[in-house]
Amino acid sequence: MSSLPYSIIAMTPSFTMPLPLNSESEGPLSSPPRLCYMLPRKRAFGEADGNDDAETLLKKPQKLDCLISSPTNMDSNHTSNNNNGDVARSMACDDGNPPDIDEDLHSRQLAVYGRETMRRLFASNVLISGMQGLGVEIAKNLILAGVKSVTLHDEGTVDLWDLSSNFYLSEGDIGKNRALACVQNLQELNNAVLISTLTAKLSKEQLSDYQAVIFTDISLEKAIEFDDYCHNHKPPISFIKCEVRGLFGSVFCDFGPEFTVIDVDGEEPHTGIIASISNDNPALVSCVDDERLEFQDGDLVVFSEVQGMTELNDGKPRKVKNARPYSFNLEEDTTKFGNYDKGGIVTQVKQPKVLRFKPLREALKDPGDFLLSDFSKFDRPPLLHLAFQSLDRFLCEMGRFPVAGSEEDAQKLMSLAVSINESSGEGKLEEIDNKLLRHFAYGSRAVLNPMAAMFGGIVGQEVVKACSGKFHPLFQFFYFDSVESLPTEPLDPSDLKPLNSRNQGKLTITDDDVIEKSNLSRQFLFRDWNIGQAKSTVAASVAGSINPNLRIKALQNRASPETENVFDDEFWEGLDVVINALDNVNARIYMDLRCLYFQKPLLESGTLGAKCNTQMVIPHLTENYGASRDPPEKQAPMCTVHSFPHNIDHCLTWARSEFEGLLEKTPAEVNTFLSNPSEYTASMKSAGDAQARNLLERVIECLDTERCESFQDCITWARLRFEDYFANRVKQLTFTFPEDSSTSTGAPFWSAPKRFPRPLQFSSTDPGHVHFIMAASILRAETFGIPIPDWAKNTSKLADAVDKVMVPEFQPKTGVKIETDEKATSLSSASIDDAAVISDLIMQLEKCAKKLAVGFRMNPIQFEKDDDTNFHMDLIAGLANMRARNYSIPEVDKLKAKFIAGRIIPAIATSTAMATGLVCLELYKVVAGGHKLEDYRNTFANLALPLFSMAEPVPPKLIKHQDMSWTVWDRWIIRENLTLKELLQWLKNKGLNAYSISCGTCLLYNSMFPRHRDRMDRKVADLAREIAKVEVPAYRRHIDVVVACEDEEDNDIDIPLISIYFR
Repeated sequence: MSSLPYSIIAMTPSFTMPLPLNSESEGPLSSPPRLCYMLPRKRAFGEADGNDDAETLLKKPQKLDCLISSPTNMDSNHTSNNNNGDVARSMACDDGNPPDIDEDLHSRQLAVYGRETMRRLFASNVLISGMQGLGVEIAKNLILAGVKSVTLHDEGTVDLWDLSSNFYLSEGDIGKNRALACVQNLQELNNAVLISTLTAKLSKEQLSDYQAVIFTDISLEKAIEFDDYCHNHKPPISFIKCEVRGLFGSVFCDFGPEFTVIDVDGEEPHTGIIASISNDNPALVSCVDDERLEFQDGDLVVFSEVQGMTELNDGKPRKVKNARPYSFNLEEDTTKFGNYDKGGIVTQVKQPKVLRFKPLREALKDPGDFLLSDFSKFDRPPLLHLAFQSLDRFLCEMGRFPVAGSEEDAQKLMSLAVSINESSGEGKLEEIDNKLLRHFAYGSRAVLNPMAAMFGGIVGQEVVKACSGKFHPLFQFFYFDSVESLPTEPLDPSDLKPLNSRNQGKLTITDDDVIEKSNLSRQFLFRDWNIGQAKSTVAASVAGSINPNLRIKALQNRASPETENVFDDEFWEGLDVVINALDNVNARIYMDLRCLYFQKPLLESGTLGAKCNTQMVIPHLTENYGASRDPPEKQAPMCTVHSFPHNIDHCLTWARSEFEGLLEKTPAEVNTFLSNPSEYTASMKSAGDAQARNLLERVIECLDTERCESFQDCITWARLRFEDYFANRVKQLTFTFPEDSSTSTGAPFWSAPKRFPRPLQFSSTDPGHVHFIMAASILRAETFGIPIPDWAKNTSKLADAVDKVMVPEFQPKTGVKIETDEKATSLSSASIDDAAVISDLIMQLEKCAKKLAVGFRMNPIQFEKDDDTNFHMDLIAGLANMRARNYSIPEVDKLKAKFIAGRIIPAIATSTAMATGLVCLELYKVVAGGHKLEDYRNTFANLALPLFSMAEPVPPKLIKHQDMSWTVWDRWIIRENLTLKELLQWLKNKGLNAYSISCGTCLLYNSMFPRHRDRMDRKVADLAREIAKVEVPAYRRHIDVVVACEDEEDNDIDIPLISIYFR
């Protein structure tokens, strides 16, 4: 199969595409030293690359060697990457002190697993046997995840066949042991993981050195022997057997007689804010309708902060029944409890689950329920269970795989299947699909990259579960096939022979971002010495080293309306397929619209922690990406965030807003004024509204009353900010709305979900208070360009400096308006005196400017979440946690604050690999062409459960009018330079009455405007250039117009976009 003429991949840090190897690839990469160091700084995008050619990008900095050893006993066939084990062993030995977690590297993974799971991974030793495509994918995922050690086992040597699936092998490795050939490149993924090799035959006793063992190329007989040993070992050793055979794959898991799952789904415990609890048996618990409850019957919950019915605050788990969206019954007799007064939080208690696995020898005969992935193939798993056993029997008898295209070998496998089926007792299949078995036999020797990526993700996640107890294991068999990826036309045996016809296509990749350290935990193309370099450039260079014959072009452009001079008509028309790996909806929608316009297939995908999804957008077959969208995320009302928070998310949203206002927006506003004072003041006078008044007040505050000239001034500012935020504002709020106040309807004002706040009393002995002052004063000093003394980070000296600050007494004021309307979009209220106040403020501002040094400018600070030394997250976490204390909301550590305030998308290598594999299986179909709608698959998967849900895509909506029909994929093309009158008549001839014609955002014609009739004899293209200011590039020969029409019965009809070719 030849490659595509073009394809484009929009890359993100969390997406990689398996790249096929070629038999003509050159020797291995050079063997650089073992220890890597981070680059001293990040190169900003657009900065000169210097010598960032392919050789430089692939070259590792010359540093000292790091000694790597194995945690297991050495023999002549068990090698490591050095000759000294003591140094390396100290890196990961379990001395009772959990290793530190590199939060910069693992931040996205920590958001999925949490610290405890990561620590268990850091203490886990894993064996992977079989270093073909699947084995190296599993190894890659586990090394990126950060297990303690990985031992690679393979007795075989590299042959040319292996190069098609293992991306760490090259022609120079032919004849070498597979494990030894892979270890160097795998080690570069994560130097904290000990990687060693075994090259001789394994004994079952050797398995006792590991917490989990994975076999990708083993006979059933040997697998049963090893699994029996692992199952009966004390403690049990988690055993996984998996294999990929062409477009078919299987996984078997046995984690022992009793395996405890600590967290079955990885989701945060569900909570609810209580509105009322009845004195009944069973009690009825009602919650506020702020959010729907996610409880299910049988869930256990605990209560806290309940006032009145305090008996429920005892921490005892109680069972839920009759769960409804906003209420549930409690299996508890509360008739003798105190009467419910107010308040209370109900929280789900997640229960561990014990699973009892059967050993392989039993499970083969009695497999139980198979995990389904595609409900259109509900009867497929039992047949594949038989097929894989038949292939094992074929290998034992013949000593080889079936030859591709050999009908004789296919018949041999079918007869073995019949024989095994006849002896299966109650598990006997009534019918065997010989066509499927023939496909299975023909491709059984092949290990395809997409299948290896998909199963590498699944199995990698199962190993994480085995080592940590996090997430529900696969129980116990999983079978999958993608026979729909085969060409639609029957294959002749000659079609299965190599023709050396690859590498005729071209791959274009684009990403405008640079590599950050956090990318390295889920990317196998980037290394730590690439930090700061352009993602697409590095990816292209590494891909070229994997397959030197690959034609790949790297761009550093964001695909957007602003770059349509780069991604112009000629570029788009030259594409055959587009593959998205974007991280935001707006970019996806833009690419979707482009693919619609140019009629290009779009393979869409995304990941979120252990979840992933893929969507196929195929011209004229499926709906487009934008046809259905998730509902927008619910935003907390502004008054809730600013005055009535009731969870830590509200506190962090407020903290992020304050950070940006104080340190970025206000300094930037100051600089705008100082750059052109007269123009700035004129614009404020012209606006004359509450927003202009607020801006002026903040600028004056910054340059006058809160101006800092020394670091002590910054400390004073930070201390007074603390008092304002966490004491004075709370005092004012509770003065305006006392604890016993009521609403206009007579209901208690401070009823759920509102929480009554208490002011904080500053103490220089409270670490949280002092760290807030430290972060705030350092960042304030940065905005004013004030040098930061060394003692600023010394808490005791800083506390002494803070204690010197004089804090004025605060007195609440009457008549202060505090917004309580949840529909309000601004906290600023307009006033009839705004214009007069603005004039006075401008006079004050002009006086302030005269006192400033010539050329004075502030330094706005843009929030950067991934630099733990810049104090940005320290300040945001401090702001949020002090506010949480005000409202008795549980505080969070800096890492959790980073996840929420930084809007970090959780990401792991396993779900990324699975999404990659699924997309590439669909790519086969697009490349081959001729596939029907039912051949394509959209997928949603959750590796935590695990859940795999595949379904054919939804067809596009069909619109019919008279004898015509069209979908969103259609575009009407008029190859004539029509006038407006002629266009209206052209539509009239189709039974359509056009009442509105627009180009871009401008209206060219509307039947309600009499003046528009004067345009009837004007060319539509001329109107577009004159009225819509459309600039048509020389390479483009048409303009596009959107027409709103009615049929002859005055019903609105959505018609396709119309392209008028005027050149």
